[in-house]
Amino acid sequence: MKTTLSDNYRASQWPMPPQTHTGDGRPRRLGVELEFSGIPLDRIVELMQRHLGGEVETVSPYELFLRESRLGDFGVELDFAWLKRRGRERAGGDTPDEIGQIGESVLKLAAEQLVPFEIVSPPIPLAQLWHLGDLFQELRQAGAQGTSSAPHYAYGLHLNPEMPDLEAATILAYLRAFVCLFDWLRERSKVNLSRRITPYIDPFEKSYVKLLLREDYAPDQSQLIDDYLRHNPTRNRALDMLPLFAHLAEERVRSVVDDPRIKPRPTLHYRLPNCEIDDPNWSLVQPWRDWLQVEALACDSSRLQLVAEHYRKHLSGLAGGLFGDWATVSAGFLLPELA
Repeated sequence: MKTTLSDNYRASQWPMPPQTHTGDGRPRRLGVELEFSGIPLDRIVELMQRHLGGEVETVSPYELFLRESRLGDFGVELDFAWLKRRGRERAGGDTPDEIGQIGESVLKLAAEQLVPFEIVSPPIPLAQLWHLGDLFQELRQAGAQGTSSAPHYAYGLHLNPEMPDLEAATILAYLRAFVCLFDWLRERSKVNLSRRITPYIDPFEKSYVKLLLREDYAPDQSQLIDDYLRHNPTRNRALDMLPLFAHLAEERVRSVVDDPRIKPRPTLHYRLPNCEIDDPNWSLVQPWRDWLQVEALACDSSRLQLVAEHYRKHLSGLAGGLFGDWATVSAGFLLPELA
């Protein structure tokens, strides 16, 4: 893919984390999942192909792929498991009777009003994220609707940042940074009611947060995974660690959470932000900047130690009310250049 001066300028508008490469020297990558409605599936893929190139592969009327685009292979689907299964069966030669066809059509119409379409990106080098930002703007202009378009739209934006390395101490630092900033992230994301009342983005329980922040907590990888599974035997966390831990110890994870939706990969799975694609003032760079506060804190051991110390006092009630509004207090530890 040829790079122009304009490309370099646009890439420069996207801030980068402190660690831009993995331990083996490769540029870190980010996967993105976007849930939205308002545009038919074939139109979504048409816009993606026009913007990114590639070839369209049809799995069923509810699942498509954009193969070999300039950023890699994308999945696009109606996020409804039964319809996707029926679509694949039909693509394989199973022909339903007339009543079955009518029922499927009715269910499709209902599903398109209740569940989102979802774009699942490949892992994208961080310097190429601006391409996704431009694509999301095109989808908005074409009529894409996000979380705030209807009260029942519990649509989210998921970020899957590749870890800089897989050492237990690094993973622990990211977990600690996330729990310290969670209250701020939740306020910053303005998570709407339809998403707050679902279990999909539950916070870590207080007992697990206290364990993570203990000064003497220095687990090896095995203990870190076991402790996580004991406290979090579920995908329903705002920061879902199961894909990463399945990448490291798949049998151990699946013995506790046997869910085919867990895809082993060397990434975190951050699920908190709304999808605000219909808002002309919103862009992918905003939730990305918020996430970078976690990255920056995780990579700054002295600042992380200081924030964790204050948060321990807050959780124990020893702060005498000084840290009552932790979201506001924790914001004082953020890097202003990322705000």
